[in-house]
Amino acid sequence: MSVKLHIKKGDMVQVIAGDNKGQQGKVLKVEVTKQRAIVEGVNLCKKATKPNAQNPQGGIVEKEAAIHISNLQVLDPKSGKPTKVGRKLNAKGKLVRYAKKSGEEIK
Repeated sequence: MSVKLHIKKGDMVQVIAGDNKGQQGKVLKVEVTKQRAIVEGVNLCKKATKPNAQNPQGGIVEKEAAIHISNLQVLDPKSGKPTKVGRKLNAKGKLVRYAKKSGEEIK
């Protein structure tokens, strides 16, 4: 089952529901099959880790947990406020995403 999502890696998003409501961040990863995204600095959880090359001491590490796509909304590149996403053909005939509030193209 292939689903077209309104969020892509690198987008600036805002959490619109849940414990982290109102927080903003950049999308680091999108899990299409699970319809979840990992957002930088949002939905942090503590994870116990064994010592390894990157972390020789081991211990408790804070990392981002995935959030369901329905709880995220893309930020308008012009105003910085949450907006819906539309798709249209640009002058070159390529399908691009745009912010419905300002009409600005989302890169």
